Amino acid sequence: MENKVTRNLYMIPYALWIIFFVIAPILLVVYYSFLDIEGNFSLVNYQNFFTSTYLQMTLSSFWYAFLITVISLLVAYPTALFLTRTKHKQLWLLLIIVPSWINLLLKAYAFIGIFGTYGAANNLLEFLGIGSQQILFTDFSFVFVSVYIFIPFMILPIFNALESLNPTLLDAANDLGASKWTTFRRVVFPLTIDGVKSGCQVVFIPALSLFMLTRLIAGNRVITLGTAIEQHFLVTQDWGMGSTIAVFLIIIMFVIISLTGIRKRGA
Repeated sequence: MENKVTRNLYMIPYALWIIFFVIAPILLVVYYSFLDIEGNFSLVNYQNFFTSTYLQMTLSSFWYAFLITVISLLVAYPTALFLTRTKHKQLWLLLIIVPSWINLLLKAYAFIGIFGTYGAANNLLEFLGIGSQQILFTDFSFVFVSVYIFIPFMILPIFNALESLNPTLLDAANDLGASKWTTFRRVVFPLTIDGVKSGCQVVFIPALSLFMLTRLIAGNRVITLGTAIEQHFLVTQDWGMGSTIAVFLIIIMFVIISLTGIRKRGA
């Protein structure tokens, strides 16, 4: 009985945090989504969201988030697999994670310098005889920088899944005559799919709502739902429409989490 009371007391700070910093903000967003620009109760924001402009913006957000997630996965999985087989794996993993500690704004400005007209990337192209190119303010620069920023969050869960893999299963597959590709396809990847799902979640969901990089790196050539929310809250002052977009973004995130949710095996 005493342990139960103690456990309930420990739950109080967690419950307060959830109420004030998760539930309350969501309820406020939902409330403002029903207000028009003049503060009157209306469904006009939801009607506007289903116009071609916002639907195209939603598709664009999904496309870029999907592209960033796929590229991150294609780079992260081999990297995590290689790290598990190196001698100083924890040190190499730390070196990959450390850049994620740097402020996002600083990294964005660093890439502005690298991809700029007189930056290191164009200097390299000049040295190779290709000539200066417009790298900054393109789809390529936006996707490249986004992948660079998110890739540590894709590598970490995949690395942990590979590390927890029972090595005797690999030995058994080898004893049964399975090739390296067959072992990977039939044993390694299926048993680390939970790490892949976790990595895809922590990359795809934030990538849906990117807005800083769309302005600094893509030069507003890439318009996402996050960009629209920023514009409505900070420029047009239409909090209702911004909140409506945020409501649909929250719904989309919950759907993605449900679809890629990790279920215990044997459940």
